[in-house]
Amino acid sequence: MPSAKILEEKKAKVATLTEALKGSTAGVLVDYKGISVEDDTKLRKELREAGVTYTVEKNKILEFAFKEAGLDGLCDVLSGTTALAITADDQTAPARILGKYAEKYNGEKFILKAGYVDGELYDAKGVVALSKIPSRETLLAQLLGSLQAPMQNLAATLQALVDKKNSEEVA
Repeated sequence: MPSAKILEEKKAKVATLTEALKGSTAGVLVDYKGISVEDDTKLRKELREAGVTYTVEKNKILEFAFKEAGLDGLCDVLSGTTALAITADDQTAPARILGKYAEKYNGEKFILKAGYVDGELYDAKGVVALSKIPSRETLLAQLLGSLQAPMQNLAATLQALVDKKNSEEVA
């Protein structure tokens, strides 16, 4: 039986993790065994720059936090080594970044387990699909380009008419 002090520390960890989960919009669980220290350092830096919190925690602590946060379905994948990446901003960032590393290791040493977006749970295949979605900034740039194209075409057509009219007046 753990001492009262250790039990309180574990309860505090669960409470902190539960609040982080409740405040997040998306998260991904991975099995990270076998990743090199160099790649782990790069991964953590990339996640940090994208506003993603990446933590390694004991499965039992994660299980209690998931249950308290209403994400019970994620408890099924809690075995082996588990890391959790969560974000409150870009919903695809954790899946996109971790998916890139999973591809690099061919799903052997770095494995996507499961994830969630706005409370909806995804299995490993769902997380892989999420990882293929471009970033919010890229999607907005594509939308802006699509909206600008008709206006640019209209401007080019009007300019061609003006040029044609000017060339007819000179002749």
